[in-house]
Amino acid sequence: MSESTDPALPEDRTAPAGPAAEIAAGYAFTGPALDLGALLWDGACLPDRQIRIPLAMLNRHGLVAGATGTGKTKTLQLIAEQLSANGVPVFLADIKGDVSGITAPGTPGERIDERARDVAQIWEPTGYPGEFYSLGGIGPGIPLRSTVTSFGPVLMSKVLQLNQTQEQSLGLIFHYADTKGLELIDLKDLRAVVAFLVSDQGKPELKGIGGLSTVTAGVILRALTAFEQQGASEFFGEPEFDTSEFLRTAADGRGLVSVLELPAVQDKPQLFSTFLMWLLADLYNDLPEVGDLDKPKLVFFFDEAHLLFSGASKAFLASITQTVRLIRSKGVGVFFVTQTPKDVPADVLAQLGNRVQHALRAFTPDDAKALKATVKTFPRSAYDLEELLTGLGTGEAVITVLSENGAPTPVAATRLRAPQSLMGPVAAADLERAVKSSLLWSRYAEPVDRESAYEKISAEQAAAEAQAEAAAAAAEAEKEAKAAEKEAARAARSAPKPDPSLAEQVVGSGLFRSLARSIGTQLGREISRSIFGTARRRR
Repeated sequence: MSESTDPALPEDRTAPAGPAAEIAAGYAFTGPALDLGALLWDGACLPDRQIRIPLAMLNRHGLVAGATGTGKTKTLQLIAEQLSANGVPVFLADIKGDVSGITAPGTPGERIDERARDVAQIWEPTGYPGEFYSLGGIGPGIPLRSTVTSFGPVLMSKVLQLNQTQEQSLGLIFHYADTKGLELIDLKDLRAVVAFLVSDQGKPELKGIGGLSTVTAGVILRALTAFEQQGASEFFGEPEFDTSEFLRTAADGRGLVSVLELPAVQDKPQLFSTFLMWLLADLYNDLPEVGDLDKPKLVFFFDEAHLLFSGASKAFLASITQTVRLIRSKGVGVFFVTQTPKDVPADVLAQLGNRVQHALRAFTPDDAKALKATVKTFPRSAYDLEELLTGLGTGEAVITVLSENGAPTPVAATRLRAPQSLMGPVAAADLERAVKSSLLWSRYAEPVDRESAYEKISAEQAAAEAQAEAAAAAAEAEKEAKAAEKEAARAARSAPKPDPSLAEQVVGSGLFRSLARSIGTQLGREISRSIFGTARRRR
């Protein structure tokens, strides 16, 4: 990485004085720096004019841009190698799966030898210590997961693209879950809580603080469904990944290179965006303020950054902008890798102090417009940048970085050094072996589905349903008993009377009644009393 490692330069390749010397002087730093390559001037490569980037400025973020096939991935590999060699951990988001080779030594060849001679590089095949990760186990790698509780309502609202009212409602949902001890481990937990709070049983729970409308709940549930279709259900769960694992160094003092393998999810930008937001937010929340360090605590690269910003909401972009701006003070640097600067929103682009711009093509009017816009983002230059950017070869770039005092360096056309690790993916068997042999594999490989909000609410609902069923059965039994009583009474009223006895027949006959009327009063009274059961009088 230092100039002292460069071989002696042939006398006929010494750079002349003039603009080239002035440009090179802007990269003559006194502190530790990463070697990017040799200056290109007037069609010649000048190996004695080295272009570098101060190690302390890597937390000021950066952009590596250029058309397909111009060498962007190799540039981030080159920078990541030197960061690791200087004890700085690196995180690489590998969308295409072509940077896993950083852990294996490179393969010598004529092209590498030629490039090394051109830029005065001593090239030695070297592999760097690394770990391989995957999102929730989608693809090869140690699974990275987050709980919904840890993710929080603000980030969840942003990735679900909820409006302000819906975001506030989601905040109430999380607040309820927190106060009731309902852990939101995965998306089914969140879905269960939302459904419960709009049920007859759950509506009173939030009534005192505003309640949750069924319309808003429906919007949230539909957004969750769409989010799950992006593959997000695999990302949420336990064991939750500890992002401090990215800050480790190897036993030999080199920074650990953490490679997130994303080929399996390159068509799921919402999932990728979610991970970035959570990772940055988690690091920002956990890391202390450190100000400006001699070297960063962590630098991470996001390849194919257009997938990150494509279709992103304004709230999402605002969150990314704020996080990128503030995380620098935590000692973390972020590099975005994409095709053109216009892939990165202007507010984010303004935070990127280090620029490595590979060749751009101007085959269409839109390409020409993008080229002019790119030129305007660079400081004033001695080069004709429009002509230069369309004429750069593979592995060449226009560079400007922040100097040790924080000022932009002169724009420098540069022929870049060759990475010393394997420029391509490692064999699938080697990657699988590296994953399974990692100490982290046993810690994070198997998902854990312990009791959480879904199970607790399901149990409560099951108990409530059983109680309701028992009450309904008792009410039905009581109803049936009353119906039986009424039926018995009705039957009793409609039953035929029994035949009268002989005495009843005699007394009730007309002859007897006539005889009784003709007898004297006294005798009639005695019969009558006798008939009514009173004691008869003695004569």
